[in-house]
Amino acid sequence: MKIVFDTQGNEKQKLCAQYWVDNSINDIAYGGSKGSAKSYTGVNLIFGDAFLYPETHYFIARKELNNIRKYTIPSIFEVFSHWGITKDYYSFNGMDNYFTLHNGSKVFLIDGKYQPRDPDYYRFGSMQMTRGWIEEAGEFEEDAKNNLSASVGRWKNNEYGINGKILQTCNPSKNYLYRDYYKKSKSNELPKGTKFIQALPTDNKMLQDGYLDNLNRVLSKNQKERLLFGNWEYDDDPSVLCDYDNIIGMFTNNHIKKGGNKYIIADIARLGSDKAIISVWDGWVLIEVHVYETSRMTDIQQTINSLRVKYGIPRHHCLADEDGVGGGVVDNCMIQGFVNNSKPITNPETGKDENYFNLQSQCGYKLAEIINQSLIYIECDLDPKYKEELIEDIEQLKSYKEDSDGKLRILPKEYIKSNIGRSPDWRDILLMRAYYEYYKNVGKYRFA
Repeated sequence: MKIVFDTQGNEKQKLCAQYWVDNSINDIAYGGSKGSAKSYTGVNLIFGDAFLYPETHYFIARKELNNIRKYTIPSIFEVFSHWGITKDYYSFNGMDNYFTLHNGSKVFLIDGKYQPRDPDYYRFGSMQMTRGWIEEAGEFEEDAKNNLSASVGRWKNNEYGINGKILQTCNPSKNYLYRDYYKKSKSNELPKGTKFIQALPTDNKMLQDGYLDNLNRVLSKNQKERLLFGNWEYDDDPSVLCDYDNIIGMFTNNHIKKGGNKYIIADIARLGSDKAIISVWDGWVLIEVHVYETSRMTDIQQTINSLRVKYGIPRHHCLADEDGVGGGVVDNCMIQGFVNNSKPITNPETGKDENYFNLQSQCGYKLAEIINQSLIYIECDLDPKYKEELIEDIEQLKSYKEDSDGKLRILPKEYIKSNIGRSPDWRDILLMRAYYEYYKNVGKYRFA
């Protein structure tokens, strides 16, 4: 039996195969669009190893096991057909979902979805695998990926002199793949042993005639950017509240004029774990920002008081998050406090309660409305690092599952931290600014 991975001139597939046999590389992310031969590549590499090294173990993981049955198994049989592999060389256990090859190797099909009884995905870390493949990795939680990675290199690797290795195939996604692979690849900061391969439909020489034309016809703008052009900056997650172009437009919306009420909005670091940001607004124009990577409460208070004097801003137009150490700033500066989980505010125009889970969600939806109407302008010059963070934060402004009462809710901060690797401090600044859309005419300080 002779196995050949014929890439038919696809240089990206060839590069991926070269990385796969290179023992100095242990983590490969491949993909970036539809039609880039992701599944065909994964099957060739996983089963190629399984046939080459007797009695080794591999996994193919996807968020939904049913999708492996519907979409991945047909690719497996397609590769087998190209190799001339008949049923004499393998069997499939449909009850426990694994292939056994004639040489004793096994390939397990893994369901990667979240399970309440195993919230940290520890079930994967206990597996003993030689190598593995995560398909549609954009659907995975980072904890799932990490524990799947921990399972490889644990079964006969030393015997055959091969390292543990993970292949992740994916479309553009605003989760850990964007942060740890795409962005670090662009800036040449990928860690040693990690590779990212951007593959596009045009790399695949075996696409059916008319496939690209069909994608052009049926996909939305955001979908085309992601799935056809491999643009990682766009997100077509249906839960996203802000259009990407409108997010970018915040930095060029110079049609928004100053001359309204002025506000100071402060996001206070919690015991030094997050950065502190103090912002000054003229209406919906952001005119000045102070960022403290580390800070003392006295520094924050002094900055707020100095900015109040500089711009003539009354205390009731100053707002800081009151969670954690922010409560001390609110008390000492005698300004207003924002409590994320407090009740939504009654709409002052309609006099009716609004259907939100909490105040944070109410202000988050209001912020999204303002951004999508191009009514916000970031006038002050931000460090490129902070501008990128701000964009990332607003991209994480998403709807979250409705509770039993059907109330509108935004994606909780713990999920955002998992996606972008940090607290969404810039989102919080903009979100709290939306508070004054409900309290435009606050006239008295609450302690007066």
